[in-house]
Amino acid sequence: MFAGQDLACVRGERLIFEKLEFELSPGGTLLLVGPNGSGKTSLLRVMAGLLAPATGHLSWNGRDLAAEPDEHRAALHFIGHLDPIKPALTVAENLAFWLRYRGVTPSAGAGWHRGLGAVGLAHLADQPGRFLSAGQRRRLNLARLACIPARLWLLDEPMTSLDTTSQTALIRLMGDHRAAGGMIIASVHGMIGLPDAATLDLSRYAPGVEARHDAGP
Repeated sequence: MFAGQDLACVRGERLIFEKLEFELSPGGTLLLVGPNGSGKTSLLRVMAGLLAPATGHLSWNGRDLAAEPDEHRAALHFIGHLDPIKPALTVAENLAFWLRYRGVTPSAGAGWHRGLGAVGLAHLADQPGRFLSAGQRRRLNLARLACIPARLWLLDEPMTSLDTTSQTALIRLMGDHRAAGGMIIASVHGMIGLPDAATLDLSRYAPGVEARHDAGP
């Protein structure tokens, strides 16, 4: 169980959200919705341990994650809305970099070829990163999900720049992760085809909003 209790976030001396709580069980998905500026990206960064909450705490199976932040970060994927592709490296070299960074041998069974195949980029393995389109860059960034094990996926607008075929492939990848007991939290601007996904509307946790609602399907 991944959970947050009484979370608040302050950015640039401005309170973004407060009194936010959530719970996510193995195999579950939580979709973060709300208008621009409501704190979806900030909440993902808090969940990833990249930003400290102003109040509250995160827990994993009842254990406070503040005590072991490095272990928590090593057990998750955080895919932001920007795609950090190195332009001089090939598609395969870019993914191999992330594999080595996360301690996975690129030539192993879960190597770069598996990741590129999952997002439909295997035929571009030798293409330099500088020649990729926005959608191809996004798919290369998401390829990490297929070949680097992690129990929790934190995805910031994962469907951005993806065509229909690529969206379908990502939904299939997310479904496989959930079926294996993995968890997904994603910020979205519209619903995506994941059954039984719960939603968390961050506009309900804006400063001064009295009514609070639990996340639900």
